[in-house]
Amino acid sequence: MQGSSLEQGSSNSGQRLEVIVAGDEGFARLDRVLAARAPELSRSRLKALILAGQVMVKGAAIRDPAYHVAKGDTITIDVPEAVAAEPAGEAIALDIVYEDDDIIVINKPKGLVVHPAAGHETGTLVNALIAHCGASLSGIGGVKRPGIVHRLDKDTTGLMVAAKNDRAHQSLTEQFADHGRTGAMRRGYLAFAWGLPNRQRGTVDAPIDRHPHAREKMAVRDSGRPAITHWEITESFNGRDGKPIASLLACQLETGRTHQIRVHLAHIGYPLLGDAVYGPHFKTKANALGPRAQAALAALGRQALHAYLLTIEHPRTGEILSWEAPLPEDLLLLGNALRAAE
Repeated sequence: MQGSSLEQGSSNSGQRLEVIVAGDEGFARLDRVLAARAPELSRSRLKALILAGQVMVKGAAIRDPAYHVAKGDTITIDVPEAVAAEPAGEAIALDIVYEDDDIIVINKPKGLVVHPAAGHETGTLVNALIAHCGASLSGIGGVKRPGIVHRLDKDTTGLMVAAKNDRAHQSLTEQFADHGRTGAMRRGYLAFAWGLPNRQRGTVDAPIDRHPHAREKMAVRDSGRPAITHWEITESFNGRDGKPIASLLACQLETGRTHQIRVHLAHIGYPLLGDAVYGPHFKTKANALGPRAQAALAALGRQALHAYLLTIEHPRTGEILSWEAPLPEDLLLLGNALRAAE
């Protein structure tokens, strides 16, 4: 294009490309400008780089492919170094709750990403499972997530099961798709939420889809897929003024959508403590907590959500197996601090 400029350099993450928006490109979509100016990168690759925050306009990361650029804008694309098509095994410690020739159940810690993705190509649960299980790990889920039939968010702790062969993978996939409607499968979570619902238990039946403007978020939308969460109050906590400020909810999933519990509880007005994505407007509520609870919440650094219960039918024997994982230390400290109310 007339007046266009494309420069190449290097960065710590691989190759760096720089584009200066020409006059006839003003107010064009970011992804379309880059598709024309960086033909060596496919459209899908460019979209992935934008969503991963690897594309900057005037020094600020832009994660929206439809962002409109202006004449003279400098666009920088950081292209990470190429990685192997298949993830490699890594010696990452696993908290193994149960294991046999067909399945492995782990208690996932906070900070562990389940499968490789942009920005997290290594150090994932998949890498750990490959190293631990070797060639026995089921490949039905594809090379990027062998054995994986469900997932937890990076900073959600708790129980996960993975398949060690294709037969087990097929059975578990069917159980998770059914979500206990006709079978024994159960997934239970403990969630520390802001506020106290006005009834003991309830159900959120609201479809979930990608947020229309913030692509890293999910939202309740009529266009979404069906999503059902059952909740029940197990404990309530008062603030310094003696009034209810938070509650511990036991949640059961009837579907398995991305961020489902976080989205649903925020939707009904009870977002999770520590959830910077779905509960930022509740951040000032921490001022009503006692000093000990404020300190515990500040130290948490994540959403207060733990997958404590998992029940499945064994894919080979048909035996009903159930496991419970106690709250991790950071949530135990938060709960004790909330109870103290001082």
